[in-house]
Amino acid sequence: MYYNLLKDVVGLVKDFKIGNANDKYPVTLDGFKQWIVDQVNPEFTLENFEYEGKINGRSLDSVISTLLIHLARYARLYSKSIIINSPFSTQEEYIFLITLKTFGPMSKMELIKRNIQDKPGGMQIISRLLHNNFVIQENDLKDKRSKILSITPLGLETLEEYMINIRKATTIVSGKLNETEKMQLIHLLNKLEEFHWPIYSKNIDPEKLLDTVQNDFLK
Repeated sequence: MYYNLLKDVVGLVKDFKIGNANDKYPVTLDGFKQWIVDQVNPEFTLENFEYEGKINGRSLDSVISTLLIHLARYARLYSKSIIINSPFSTQEEYIFLITLKTFGPMSKMELIKRNIQDKPGGMQIISRLLHNNFVIQENDLKDKRSKILSITPLGLETLEEYMINIRKATTIVSGKLNETEKMQLIHLLNKLEEFHWPIYSKNIDPEKLLDTVQNDFLK
């Protein structure tokens, strides 16, 4: 058994020598391993990567933007199944509760910003949660103008009641990606999050937003 494996490895080394004629990979164990990985998962190039609209000059940026919008809409579609016959009016309400449960008490604006909401819409969500006694608000000891929100026992109980369907929805959104693919996707999405969060946090005037990002963040 091990002899056959050794023969296969020797065969791979021969293939490595032929395939590495341009010295793309260092002739080391690490270079050999990377070559093997690239044979299983070939490196993408613009020439060999196909996508909708490519033939008409569509950019990769356009495809990424469209797919992210579609994915958000798919997720919202599944969320509708969660809120049917529930005390929640929108997906954002249970997401706000999950945020408070996960990160603990926080100010209204911190909660709104963590969930990338505009202030008027975020305040409406908080008002509904307060009305249903899912959260309580108390004075912020550090800032008298601010209120600190906490999830209530009723909020925790209600959230737990619907967590089965929430988990189903999040699993469906991930589709058939395997664990490695999920980690790769999280890594890439985190890179986008790290880019966009500082921009969002600055509350830049919409009229100046595109030019400011183009000049200050992309160069």
